[in-house]
Amino acid sequence: MPASPETLRIAILTYRGNPHCGGQGVYVRHMSKALAALGHSVEVLSGQPYPELHAGCGVRLTRLPSLDLYRPEEPFKAARGLRDSIDLLEFATMCASGFPEPLTFSLRALRELSRRRAEFDVVHDNQCLGYGLLGLRLTRLPVLATVHHPIQIDRRLELAEATGTRRLTLRRWYSFTRMQARVARRLPRLLTVSDAARDQIAREMRVAPERIAVVPNGVDTSIFRPLPGRRRRPGRIIATASADVPLKGLAPLLRAFAQVCARQSAELVVVGKPRPNGPTTRLLGELGLNGSVRFVSGLPDRELVSLYAEAEAAVVPSLYEGFSLPAVEAMACGLPLVTTTAGALPEVVGANGETALLVPPGDVSALARGIVTLLGDDSLRRRLGDRGRSRVVERFTWAAAARGTADCYREVMAAAC
Repeated sequence: MPASPETLRIAILTYRGNPHCGGQGVYVRHMSKALAALGHSVEVLSGQPYPELHAGCGVRLTRLPSLDLYRPEEPFKAARGLRDSIDLLEFATMCASGFPEPLTFSLRALRELSRRRAEFDVVHDNQCLGYGLLGLRLTRLPVLATVHHPIQIDRRLELAEATGTRRLTLRRWYSFTRMQARVARRLPRLLTVSDAARDQIAREMRVAPERIAVVPNGVDTSIFRPLPGRRRRPGRIIATASADVPLKGLAPLLRAFAQVCARQSAELVVVGKPRPNGPTTRLLGELGLNGSVRFVSGLPDRELVSLYAEAEAAVVPSLYEGFSLPAVEAMACGLPLVTTTAGALPEVVGANGETALLVPPGDVSALARGIVTLLGDDSLRRRLGDRGRSRVVERFTWAAAARGTADCYREVMAAAC
């Protein structure tokens, strides 16, 4: 039987759901819980790496196993034998240097949901944007998608840094972005997380802006909060780089941090994992920073909160952000920020420097000056930290995000009738 207008049966699709792989996994983990808390029936359908859903909140997980070709322990090797044409497509695309997961996950989701059509009222895709979503529309299931930011921006930034055969490989890898733009233009509704992201999606993917709803992300303010009894470590700053890619601005941060270390004692903790023998590892050696920079990854939320509580400041050096969950998490913990003005960051932290010192993206010297200023001014740190916590509580909660998302579900369902 269909759900009542108050209670919806929701299928959330995520081709990569692990919260330690980036913001998309964090989004699925918390959005699914918040929707269930509103009384909705929620099922997450995911490929590997699978999400870590909140226990006891009633959200179900359905695994749609892929060949898991990009697992760190055995990359480019199939985790199992090829069983069908989707598996063959996935393996062949990988062999041609393409990234198959968005397409092949969408086809597996189409296969699963086509036979379970009567069990759901709406399908919410989380930035997969594969052709299988168009097949779902043919089943008359209402479908909408969240686009955190257009991946075309990642593509452009990585190509700008690449040379030689690496450029050809990247073009093949990012070929899936053409599919994503085509699918985005044919879906009745897109969601995104900021005005800046909406404008970029409209421009990069050629989607009419009026078809894109803005519903900001949230944070669990009962977990991400100040810990008054914890002693802050002088000179310690923290940054999150969920992916070792140019978009996150880790290279400018390391160069800026080298300038900071030339002036004073400091320590940088990066939440993330650099690629072995990748550009970040090489840059650390060139700058002589190996002893003052520490990388941590795979932390549960409460350990991350403890790290925030021991730092004096957080830095978000990104060259583009559609939202920036790390910024909001740090603000919720009462930690002052130095951020760039890239993408949605001024929307998140306040365009007039309400909770952060703002610097141009990629400006190493300005970033270093901002860090030094913040580390040297106790009263400024307290003022920015207090304002940041208040701004998050007022604007960025998962409960508010879930209510706005459910309203969009009902719009799409009404239009499909």
